Amino acid sequence: MNTPTTPQPTPDLESLRKAIQEFRPNPHRVPFNSLKPFHDSIVELRAKRASYRSVAELLQQHGVKTSRARVAEYGRIVLEGGKSRKRRKRMKPAPTVVVAAAPQSAPAADVKPPPITTTAPASNVPPPAKENSPYTSRGPRIANVRMMSPAEKADLDAFLNAKNAPKS
Repeated sequence: MNTPTTPQPTPDLESLRKAIQEFRPNPHRVPFNSLKPFHDSIVELRAKRASYRSVAELLQQHGVKTSRARVAEYGRIVLEGGKSRKRRKRMKPAPTVVVAAAPQSAPAADVKPPPITTTAPASNVPPPAKENSPYTSRGPRIANVRMMSPAEKADLDAFLNAKNAPKS
């Protein structure tokens, strides 16, 4: 059961340090290695409002192996100082509305409570936009004809008939 263990060789720290100092990464793995020599040229072209595609084509015509996407990435990371993500704008909270209370001396009979409505909002219809509302429309809504009032349906029919009427 007891097996003789061979002693581990002691590491040669000097040779390790020498190997670390002489280490050179693979040039194909260094980011933008092919574009760094042309940094000034790319900056000058971009200052002249050249697109990344035209910069890439110009470099390719002069023997640089690159692509439009690579030049664009170089521009975003090196020239503009890093990748930046587009962030969604947060909706601003709705302003709080302060409702003035009725004076204490007023009789209770003069103040009428607002009428109570019992209609439930449709699940797929967004609330209508109001002034000072945080809701913003994302475009046109598609009419649900079954939910139209008779007056709205009459307006729609009149509009469609006028639109489809032959022009004389």
